[in-house]
Formats: sequence, structure tokens, C-alpha cells
Amino acid sequence: MRITSERLRADARGNRDQILNAALDAFRDHGTDVPMKNIADRAGVGVGTLYRRFPDRDALIVGVSHAHLTRLAEMAAAARDEEPTAWAGLTRFLGECLELRLGALASAIEPTLHRAIKAHAALFEVRDRISEYVDEMITQARADGDLRADIAADDVKLLMTLQVHSGPGDPDPEAAARVLRIVLDGLRHQPNSAV
Repeated sequence: MRITSERLRADARGNRDQILNAALDAFRDHGTDVPMKNIADRAGVGVGTLYRRFPDRDALIVGVSHAHLTRLAEMAAAARDEEPTAWAGLTRFLGECLELRLGALASAIEPTLHRAIKAHAALFEVRDRISEYVDEMITQARADGDLRADIAADDVKLLMTLQVHSGPGDPDPEAAARVLRIVLDGLRHQPNSAV
């Protein structure tokens, strides 16, 4: 009986993760008004399963936000801990934010909803962790002489939502990476001339 209940809990966690991932993709691609049935279909679960986990759209949005911010906090901590310098950690983290299309997600969550999410108590701790990790990398990169002294933490945090539009059939798949290199070069204490 124990194995069955553990398996049920694992299945429930799996369903929840599938729903959160599907909702994140749907919100990023189509905004937060995407029909709940579309999210359930993307997740491969029934609408009833979705509503058992998230009783309404607001609960789903908060759940997606928490899961997404937790992932960002883990990425920031890994970049800070695994890279040889704070600058390398900061550039890695900003690159990962660009790959995640964090800017597209921020654009999809309209300003009113974004303010409500920022004020939600369940998200305070994880947002504070992200800020702490990014602030540590910024402070150390400045101390190491890699980051310009006039760059504020809020400037760098805005770059987390950098969005580079690449149209269909764009012949240059490296455009986003090149734009990020240009931006990072502008942040460096001593910019490189080759971008």
C-alpha cells in the first residue's frame, strides 16, 4: 500500500510539473488569457486535473510564477557558484535569461497582473533570493574591475528581460547571442572592441 501512495504522489507531482511547464509556454507564447483547456491539452492532462491542482487562473499564474522564479534562483546560484569569476557568472546568467525568453514572458504578463504577482506574499522569498544572488555577482564583478562602477543593480536586473525579436526565417540564428555580447560589452569596465 505504501508503494501505491508514493506512486500516486509522484504522479500528482508529475502532473503538476507538466501543467506548470505547459502554462509557462502558453503564457509566454499567447499571453495569460489562453484558454485553460489549451493548457491542459499541452500538459497532456484533463481539464479536471488542471482545476484540481489550480482552482482558477490566478492560482495557476501564481504557481507558474513561483516555479519559474525558483528556476531562475537556481540558475543564478549555479552561475554564481560554478563560474570562475563573478563576471563570468553574471554573463552566464543573463545569457540563460535570454535563452528562456524571460522578456517574452514579462511582456505577456500585462502590467496590472505583473504588479499583483510582485506583491504576492508567496513569491517574496524566491524573488529576494534571485536579487541576493545577482547583487552578489554585481558587487564582486565591480570589485574585480570587470563591471563598470556606474552600473546599478537595477540596470542589470532589467537586462534579465532583454528580448531580441527574431522574425520567421531570420537568416541569422546567432542574432540574440550577438546582441547580448554587445550589451555585455557596454557593461564591462574595459570594453572589448571585437563583438
